[in-house]
Amino acid sequence: MILRQFLILLLVVSLYPSSVRGEGEIDPSEPDTTQVRRPNYRQLHGMFAAQTALYAGSLYGLSKTWYKNPLVQFRIIDDSHEWKQLDKLGHLYTAYQISRHTTQMYTWTGISKRQAVIYGAISGFFFQTPIEILDGFSSDYGFSPGDMVANVLGPVLFAGQVLVWDDIRIQPKFSFHYTSLAQQRPELLGSNKAERWLKDYNGQTYWFSWSPRSFFPGSAWPAWLCVSAGYGIHDMVAGETGKSIELGYRPYRQYYLSLDVDLTKIKTRSKFVRTMGFMFNSLKVPAPALEISRKGFAFHPLYY
Repeated sequence: MILRQFLILLLVVSLYPSSVRGEGEIDPSEPDTTQVRRPNYRQLHGMFAAQTALYAGSLYGLSKTWYKNPLVQFRIIDDSHEWKQLDKLGHLYTAYQISRHTTQMYTWTGISKRQAVIYGAISGFFFQTPIEILDGFSSDYGFSPGDMVANVLGPVLFAGQVLVWDDIRIQPKFSFHYTSLAQQRPELLGSNKAERWLKDYNGQTYWFSWSPRSFFPGSAWPAWLCVSAGYGIHDMVAGETGKSIELGYRPYRQYYLSLDVDLTKIKTRSKFVRTMGFMFNSLKVPAPALEISRKGFAFHPLYY
């Protein structure tokens, strides 16, 4: 599931026109400049066409390769108990990031910021919805209402902040570290390093980062320095907690409190650096972290 989401996100990023790359991010909190720049409808329509063609092609490819078994009658499964809901945060995160990236692309066509945000949020939702429907016809998966809820919450979190606050104050982020648990079940958690950071949920942490300066503009807190709350799991060698216990493990949740950096708020005149800041701002910066779990409190000098 995470692998498919990652591939979708790569497809979205690959849509960036060459003229846009290197230009840096247009901050959603900046004033709308549409009044002084006429929208490039030819570019906008070309972007619509490119997204449609690429996504249709990717869906066709998935239907022929990922869903290897014949499709069956549509069915619904409740997988909300699996992986202690960490996979649902993965859906929210991916939908949010697709919304963020596609909004950036739409902004470069010259349409209003509000239009770009709405189009981006719609893209964030629809880029994953057909896959959920295909899952419903798959004998290996099934349609997950929980996944769909997460697919909605991601774009809502992105667009809602811009439309209500005219700013992005809370940002979902991702970090990963390798664990020894993948060696116990490599077929499920990954047999090599490339697979493990996509499949080993035990090494994944999803964060929500925010800068106090965003909520208290008059404070002396640096705008780029963020507080970050994270969520992870451990000892999950199966999707179900009961199965992991049968295999001799005691799965548990992990909660983290750490610092982070908003790379888009670092002042620079370099368009390339601003673009790199926008691209990598989806990742949590390694930093000291406090962990809270059933084992009590633990301090990590450098957590990622």
